[in-house]
Amino acid sequence: MMSFLVSEELSFRIPVELRYETRDPYAVRLTFHLPGDVPVTWAFGRELLVDGVGRACGDGDVRIAPTDPQQLDEALIRLQVGQDQALFRVGIPPLLAFLDRTDKLVPLGQERTLVDFETHLDEALDRILAEQSAG
Repeated sequence: MMSFLVSEELSFRIPVELRYETRDPYAVRLTFHLPGDVPVTWAFGRELLVDGVGRACGDGDVRIAPTDPQQLDEALIRLQVGQDQALFRVGIPPLLAFLDRTDKLVPLGQERTLVDFETHLDEALDRILAEQSAG
């Protein structure tokens, strides 16, 4: 669950699915299940999520930062397309547990060692571009 921050006064919790697939070892996917709308999936670099739980990072459409760098209990995830943006608050412990599971599947920095990685690279890039176009 993540909090969708509509404004400083208004937020609501929504279910979010975190996914990691070894056939696309550099990316993670967040699927947001907004009330009354079709699910929306964002794909971005796993390393961005790893870095974002400890410090502010991201230059483009996805930016992640801890709310308090001293406590590291929650993070903000900002997603932006053009002038439109959405802001989500999430607990860092569930993100760390998810990232730990991804690291057990493919250790960070070892993505290229996957036997079928080169075979599936074009397919993964096509899928990411299709998801961005649909989003």
